[in-house]
Amino acid sequence: MTTATPAGKTADGAGTRGHERALGRFAVLWHRLPFTTVVVLAMLIVGFASGSLWQAAEHQGAFPYYAYGLPSMENGRWWTMVTGPFFALRPLFYLPMTGTFALLAGIAEWKLGTRRAMAVTIGGQVVSTVAALQFLELCRNSGWEWADRIATTLDVGFSGGTLAAIAVASAALRHPWRLRLRAGLCVYAGVAIMFVGNLADLVHFFALVVGLPLGHRLAGSNRAKDVRMTSAREWRFLACAGLVLLTVAEIVMWLLPDDGPFGSADEVSLSGLEVLALCLVVVPMLNGLRRGSRFAWRCAVVLSAAAVGQVVVVGGVVAVTRVFHADFDDHGLALFFVDNLLWTFELVLLLSALKAFRTPSRRRCRKLFRPGPDPAFARLLLGRNGGSTLSWMTTWPHNSYFVASDGASYLAYQRHAGAAVALGDPVAPDGSGERTLREFATMCENTGLVPCVFSATASAVAVTRELGWQHVQVAEDTLVDLENLQFRGKAWQDVRTALNRAKKDGIEFRLVRLAEQPPEIRDQVRELSKEWIGEKGLPEMGFTLGGVDEAMDPATRVGLAVDAEGVVHGVTSWLPVHTGAGTVGGWTLDVMRRRGDGFRPAMEFVIASACLAFREEGARFVSLSGAPLVRSRERTQSRAVDRMLDKLSTLMEPYYGFRSLHAFKAKFQPRHEPLYLAFRDEADLPRIGLALGRAYLPNAGLKDFAKLALRRQRTGGGVEDHSGAGTPQ
Repeated sequence: MTTATPAGKTADGAGTRGHERALGRFAVLWHRLPFTTVVVLAMLIVGFASGSLWQAAEHQGAFPYYAYGLPSMENGRWWTMVTGPFFALRPLFYLPMTGTFALLAGIAEWKLGTRRAMAVTIGGQVVSTVAALQFLELCRNSGWEWADRIATTLDVGFSGGTLAAIAVASAALRHPWRLRLRAGLCVYAGVAIMFVGNLADLVHFFALVVGLPLGHRLAGSNRAKDVRMTSAREWRFLACAGLVLLTVAEIVMWLLPDDGPFGSADEVSLSGLEVLALCLVVVPMLNGLRRGSRFAWRCAVVLSAAAVGQVVVVGGVVAVTRVFHADFDDHGLALFFVDNLLWTFELVLLLSALKAFRTPSRRRCRKLFRPGPDPAFARLLLGRNGGSTLSWMTTWPHNSYFVASDGASYLAYQRHAGAAVALGDPVAPDGSGERTLREFATMCENTGLVPCVFSATASAVAVTRELGWQHVQVAEDTLVDLENLQFRGKAWQDVRTALNRAKKDGIEFRLVRLAEQPPEIRDQVRELSKEWIGEKGLPEMGFTLGGVDEAMDPATRVGLAVDAEGVVHGVTSWLPVHTGAGTVGGWTLDVMRRRGDGFRPAMEFVIASACLAFREEGARFVSLSGAPLVRSRERTQSRAVDRMLDKLSTLMEPYYGFRSLHAFKAKFQPRHEPLYLAFRDEADLPRIGLALGRAYLPNAGLKDFAKLALRRQRTGGGVEDHSGAGTPQ
């Protein structure tokens, strides 16, 4: 009988939990970011008390008494330096003002600590504002129309301190995020001060002028220690940032033709069609520069050189004209030359970064990535060098091979979505494959691919860490040592029960080569596999998950549970684990299938029997393979990428049962070895995620995912389990 819960009670309970979660979040913010939280609350309280949340502050009569500016200082209103930061000019400005402060000052407080962040933010606001006002005082009455006009304006907001804080905090960021953030800040401040030029833009300019050079010193012990030479990737990023700055500048001059420090943009800005044409040219060029394309670099050089040539021609014409016409009207030329001076800087940057743009054309890439060594070559090196528990998977089809310069080691990878996803550790004589990993990273860098290593062990991660890469655990290998294996004790109760029931029911274990089995056995194995795939609702996964085709390999062993009538109730396939010098020291579990209406503990029986058989043959261990997106020990997920993977694991669980599979393997009391995804930095993760999706589900289309979504709705968010509790199919 099902009892319905009263709606009111449910609503009250949900409301109470919602309030508790909100209070919990506020407590966390207060504990970690007290300064940022207090300032944001103060901004909102002051806005509400003054009415500026619904009435523009610049239109209020009291505005001159709390807004800072040169007129306020001249009238002795020094307190405006304290009151001004808590107001916004207009009601709509409160959202970006509080949002940017919460984000940027929050990052600064998180990285620098509360006391240092508070000092940098408040000090940065005061210093940048005073510097801007002093600059206007010096330039006023000099005939500079812009300075005379801005000197009479007032402003409010905490943006100067916010930018100073994030500029200093950038010194605490690791490479290459430090360079990316600083480039973004410079692009913003450069465009704003040159082509808009309000008092706020001048304050922002001086905030960065002070904050960026002194950031390394002001960050104190929080500053990053990973000081590296600028790599090809960073040169490409700088070239892209410069091109973005120039494009944004043209758009700003077209949309906001204000009178900036160098004059009005009305006379020098491009037309709407010209701006559109520039964007259509620059956008694909940016993608090419990001990948290191030599063709895109040449196009950018031609575009920049054309702008520089325009400056030379116009400059020559102006010089000659002034000789014959002393009263020549040069209105608008200052902004024209400043705009094109930026193109000169971009040209110099592109020429300096020439070596970073080595990615050949698509035709050349097709030649470079022509079919290389075949799986037979990989098997030869694997047998000679030995490898990890996943290394045999590198001999499967659809893998490409990167062979190191020594010719004795390789790394298998697949190319998807512009990424090169390497599978497992390099197969190398010394076991670490340091040379192979470094040369693989260089190859990807020179060909515009995003490199990563999937299911890498701790030894491979140690090498990538020296390259400045990041890593995150994506799976866990489960290893069973065979030397002293005995199914004794309460922990082995399920396994002993399966063995005893199999003996009672007349179920026989066979360890065979599937390719050598009679056709009726092979047909049953394929039937079990099709049944399993049909219940999942998605195509069979690949990459690190094999199927019946891989089990047909003569080097692969297959365990069968067969009854007296020749019916196959369960099947497992085992991949050889080479330990060097042509020896096989262990076996890795791959395929696991059981008949839905057959012997229920078939998997426990087949795996346990295989372990005993391999021990008799002299194997030292078996790997029950890694369960993706699963960890045996719960731990606090401090990084966003860890939390994202946990959510992905929860989402995929109803379809592929990774967690239930991991729980099933725990019946064999294995030891666990973490497997990692090694990648350059978080900016590569979206492309790597897409590449892994295509590697694991190469044949899945939108239609398959749509069917899966409908099935999820029908089953209430899950997929029916016909395998029995905790037992894989």
